[in-house]
Amino acid sequence: MTTGEVTVTHAPTSSTAPPHPAPPRRTALAEGAERLRHAATTEPGRLRVIGAVLALLVVAFGTVTALQTTHRATAADDVLHRSQPLSSDAADIYRSLADANTMATSGYLAGLQETTATRERYESDIRTAAAKLVTAAANSAPGSPSAATITRLNELLPRYKGLVEAARANNRQGFPVGGAYLRAANDTMQNEMLPAAEDLYQKENQRLSADYADATPYPWAAIALGVVALAALAWAQRRTYLRTNRVLNHGLVAATAATTVVLLWLVIGHSVARAGLNGSYTHGVRSLSVLHDARIASLKARSNENLTLVSRGAETRTLKDGTVMDAYDWAYDQELDRLAKTLAHADRLADDTAGRTPVRVANESMKVWKSRHELARRANDSGDYQKARDRVIGTTAEDESTGECFDNVDTSLASALTHETNEFKQAARAGLAAMTGLPAGSAVLAVLGAAGAVLGIGRRLSEYR
Repeated sequence: MTTGEVTVTHAPTSSTAPPHPAPPRRTALAEGAERLRHAATTEPGRLRVIGAVLALLVVAFGTVTALQTTHRATAADDVLHRSQPLSSDAADIYRSLADANTMATSGYLAGLQETTATRERYESDIRTAAAKLVTAAANSAPGSPSAATITRLNELLPRYKGLVEAARANNRQGFPVGGAYLRAANDTMQNEMLPAAEDLYQKENQRLSADYADATPYPWAAIALGVVALAALAWAQRRTYLRTNRVLNHGLVAATAATTVVLLWLVIGHSVARAGLNGSYTHGVRSLSVLHDARIASLKARSNENLTLVSRGAETRTLKDGTVMDAYDWAYDQELDRLAKTLAHADRLADDTAGRTPVRVANESMKVWKSRHELARRANDSGDYQKARDRVIGTTAEDESTGECFDNVDTSLASALTHETNEFKQAARAGLAAMTGLPAGSAVLAVLGAAGAVLGIGRRLSEYR
């Protein structure tokens, strides 16, 4: 080694030392959240977040309002144009079938003296029932219980007509077997057709009740969102005022105004609609249901009254006290008692003179009917069949028959039904009209409100550029 030279010795390096691992790459979501947190630490970033939240709240409010009001408006429209008319159609099917049965027994009792009016009324009832069944079938879901009931009635109707025609033909020839055919027709009507028609009526009433239940509840979700959106807009405007001393931000004021209009429209409009629909139920549907029951009771009473004379004691019933009574005459008493109670209920439900007057006329006619029936019953019990028959069906227009009383009851109830139907329609239309335009209007105003919120925040952001 030469003097003055310095030898530097390097420590050996290891080529096998492991490299430092690279930090794991974050997901796009994590990176976005990090950027959002970083942006939120600045005023422009916070303003952007506030603008997005405000716009989202206003749009959500408008969307939920449009959805809920659309659902309720559709249900209200169904009440007016679908379920209530179908419920009335189902009641008409029952009434037509029961009245056809009444006319068939009246015609049988008259025999060769059967009037053209009685025959035509029977045929009209059958046509009405058939037509209403077609309408009901068109509006029932395939495979539903209502559809099965309608199919059953369509099968029974021609069978019933055949039995009535056989009874009429044998009766005109003086064959006693005609009475057996008529009793078979009545059994088919009373035990199969009318129960099926009543079942259809109950199902349509259930559908009507379901539509009312869908149409009347308050849209609480939309109302709650509206209140939250207004609170958020008020907070944003107060925040702007505290930082800038500017009283108004035009965009936020416009958003607040649009949201307020939608919320007031929603609450007031639905309250008016709810009042109208509840009124249509209280003053319309309830009365209609009771009046339909009264009409059905009168029809059953008349049919049983006629069949008392047709059967001539062939069907009896033993009462609890051991008394044996004609089964049809006993059934007449039951239905007339039911009619009296139902008319009293209808009188209580009627809310004006126009609705109350025909009910009271029907009640007076029912009382006369009851007294005339007692005279016919006494004649029949004493063996004077001809006199009993004349008191029931009458021989001339001047006769004071029970048939005249029945016709008066039926006519009065028809008048009351017409009045209550009009009351229902007026109230239901008012309820439906209160929601007209609300779904579309709320959606448009919500979009305008969201745009106002974005523009208002954008105005503040421009001050930082």
